[in-house]
Amino acid sequence: MRFVSAVSGGYRLFAVTGTNTVSFAVDFSAANTAGLLGFAVERQGPGDSQPKYLPGMKVFRSIIPNPTETTAVSTKDHPVQSFVWDDFTVDYGKAYSYWFHPVKGPAANLDRSAPPIKITVTTEDHAATETHDIYFNRGVASSQAYAREFDNQKPDDITDPAKQKRAFAWLSRGLDTALLKFISDVPAGDILLGSFYEFSFPAVLDALKAALDRGVKVRLIVDAKDNSSTDKQGHFHPADPRTANMAAVQTANLGAAIALWREHDPSDIQHNKFLVRLKGAALTPAEVWTGSTNITESGIYGQTNVGHRVRDAALAQLYTDYWNAMLPDPGSAKGDTKAVATKAKAAWRTTVEKLGAVPSKWADIQPGITPVFSPRSGGAMLALYVAALAESKSLACITLAFGINEDFKTRLVENNAQSAVTFLLLETEDLPNKRSKDPFVAINSTNNVYKAWGSFIEDPVYQWVRETNMRQLGIATHVAYIHSKFLLHDPLGTDPIVATGSANFSADSVNDNDENMLLIRGDQRVADIYFTEFNRLFFHYYFRSVYESTEHGAKPAANPSADASSSLFLDETDGWLTKYAPHTLRSKRVGVFTAMANAQPG
Repeated sequence: MRFVSAVSGGYRLFAVTGTNTVSFAVDFSAANTAGLLGFAVERQGPGDSQPKYLPGMKVFRSIIPNPTETTAVSTKDHPVQSFVWDDFTVDYGKAYSYWFHPVKGPAANLDRSAPPIKITVTTEDHAATETHDIYFNRGVASSQAYAREFDNQKPDDITDPAKQKRAFAWLSRGLDTALLKFISDVPAGDILLGSFYEFSFPAVLDALKAALDRGVKVRLIVDAKDNSSTDKQGHFHPADPRTANMAAVQTANLGAAIALWREHDPSDIQHNKFLVRLKGAALTPAEVWTGSTNITESGIYGQTNVGHRVRDAALAQLYTDYWNAMLPDPGSAKGDTKAVATKAKAAWRTTVEKLGAVPSKWADIQPGITPVFSPRSGGAMLALYVAALAESKSLACITLAFGINEDFKTRLVENNAQSAVTFLLLETEDLPNKRSKDPFVAINSTNNVYKAWGSFIEDPVYQWVRETNMRQLGIATHVAYIHSKFLLHDPLGTDPIVATGSANFSADSVNDNDENMLLIRGDQRVADIYFTEFNRLFFHYYFRSVYESTEHGAKPAANPSADASSSLFLDETDGWLTKYAPHTLRSKRVGVFTAMANAQPG
């Protein structure tokens, strides 16, 4: 939901709520900011008898010259020095009131007498009355919160059962509970059709076995492609994820639920992660669970992922049709000739394309939900994604787990200061490939493009403690940070578009792999949830990315106008306001909020 406050002292607050996140911007264009040292932020939520000042991160050096990892401060005394701010500690479906108190100096005797800017917001709910329920896991084990709460320990190494449970719950952030509930809600007589790439997390397999035992007809298509190989050194590499999938199914005694071990087209991947529920005596397709989450410990507790539950009969029917189309194991077998493989792949693409028309241009996406299944022929679908990002009017966001496709770069390098501000959230930093003969194309703030990538604070500095990451926790192998796959086209406008699902916005994901995506147009609630989660993730990693590339590493800053200051202390003058000069990233972020559509009084 979107909210705007009344004007107070020339300031005005804008807020966007998701389920567990509120993103704020302060419009200061009519305010007297001379001498401003920031904002002391109070919040009153459910169960609070009175407002409470929220904790801060940075401190005034003259007040606390040597903060340590145990230093805890309040924004009352160490204010938020920003006109863009987020609260990631809210619960879904709740009302919260905030007071932003403009604070002036000096630091040793702060003046909080200016009238506060008040706003009341309501977070989005999870409810059976909604078409969409959206669940993001935490996706940021590389955080101060995990370091301080769980000492950077691997969850499996935490000996206190209650604390271990809290660690897993913190990492999952309700994603595991929501998926298990989707399964447990299905009564005897209904059908669950599933299609999965990595399929080895015991709790989910056990839940599906329990469903099978209580009379649910569970039918699963699981990747079992034999991509095993022996390298030049003679080392054998077993098929992945075939080996783990088959072992997990055997351990869970879930073999009776396997409708197909998907083996054909072994050089491609069966990359889906969805369940379809068929309900009632007529076994009518009713709802779908989809998203980016593999059924693994890493997928649920590690890298950033989303689970997306959709209660829509027409969509469920299309997913059922796609599932049935996979059932004969289309494609070619390992060892088939190239001619046979080419013909079989063409036939499989044709089958998928006949399941339903999809738009060739983003402008032709219809209001509501349009599913896109793969594999497909040609480059039209990838071109649609590229254009949807590049042709946004005010704001564009995308997560990219496996680098920036060259088609995206070709379009984004044409951007300039008048283009939509564009955020790319990457698994790793975008750097030249030494093995490539093609020239490296750099996109950055000159193209109005800002990048963040998976990173963490390796060494303690002041009150910032050493962090960990998913590989160090033993939870992730291939992808440690950013695994979600979604794109946002003008998410705060009147006609937002969200693309989300299993595909990595690459040619392989469109043309070769088994994939599913949702194109959701005009749904403000869905766009707000995805926007606030993207905001949470991007700016968590943006600070760390810039810190890594400037303070901790030898490389120059990836973004010349980077605002993650090298200083981890607060500015004791109003010098921090220069970060909001026209055309800076922070001023652009404020502008994204002040231009948003359909904000209600808060």
